[in-house]
Amino acid sequence: MTEALTPARTSRGLDVTDAPRTARVTTPSTPPEAGGTLPPGTGGGTSRRAGKGGDGRGRRLGPGRPVPFGRLLGPALLIAAWWAASSAGVLDPRILSHPWSVVSTAVELVADGRLQGNVLISLQRAGLGLLFGVVAGVALAVVAGLSRAGEYLVDGPLQIKRAIPSLAMLPLLILWLGIGEDMKVTVIALGVAVNMYINTYASLTGIDSRHVELAEVLRLSRWRFVRKVVIPGSLPGFFVGLRLGVTSSWLGLIVVEQINATSGIGYMMFQAQQYAQSEVIVVGLVAYGVFGFASDALVRAIERRALSWRRTLAG
Repeated sequence: MTEALTPARTSRGLDVTDAPRTARVTTPSTPPEAGGTLPPGTGGGTSRRAGKGGDGRGRRLGPGRPVPFGRLLGPALLIAAWWAASSAGVLDPRILSHPWSVVSTAVELVADGRLQGNVLISLQRAGLGLLFGVVAGVALAVVAGLSRAGEYLVDGPLQIKRAIPSLAMLPLLILWLGIGEDMKVTVIALGVAVNMYINTYASLTGIDSRHVELAEVLRLSRWRFVRKVVIPGSLPGFFVGLRLGVTSSWLGLIVVEQINATSGIGYMMFQAQQYAQSEVIVVGLVAYGVFGFASDALVRAIERRALSWRRTLAG
């Protein structure tokens, strides 16, 4: 029996013990890129070697898992660097006060009631300007995005206004509205409205036309079309515009509160400038920064809940 098998082995030039190994090396295969398949026993080894560390898991290319309160890390490091530079004497206290001096000044302003009163006035101005700006911007975006006639009438003037900063219109607005609260709220609302319009309009016009055709085939009413197609399709752009609008409201507030104002954080900072009170100025800047950061975080939280159906890198 053994002698009968020997010629067969020698005629093929293969040894029985070497056959599996030789087959794995010499078996032809078409590369996967050309539409072929890998021979059995080779695909798994290749994928494992491609994985990081050879453990069979692919390398992550995304930003990773979000960390709770991770966005506070940057501001915390900035404050720590400020504290270290001031304590080491690198920063001149006449240029930028020590953080501890700023904290003690803030405590004094709170005890006097000056900080709370000015903060409430500033929040009222920023809130009214943000409200009017959001309503106007979204309304104009809907008119321009859902109507060709509305686009021709609205988009051109809004694009011109986008090229003209709201602060450049201050002299004209002062002539029209005076120097009271109406002018201040209007300046803030103009900056917010442009941001809301640009982003919401871009999101509206970016809705896939096949969705509109499907709504027409299903004979949806105008209201159902807006509720089922327009609103979900425009929400991403709306929230981008809202975040920019919130920032714009605080930027406009800083400027208008230094124009013949008698209250507000900007007025408090302007008065401190006259007496070289850098601690009070820094307290005002910190107040602006805290409210801006908190409002942006609030909009982010609302956006995550409203757009929870999306799978994005933001998590």
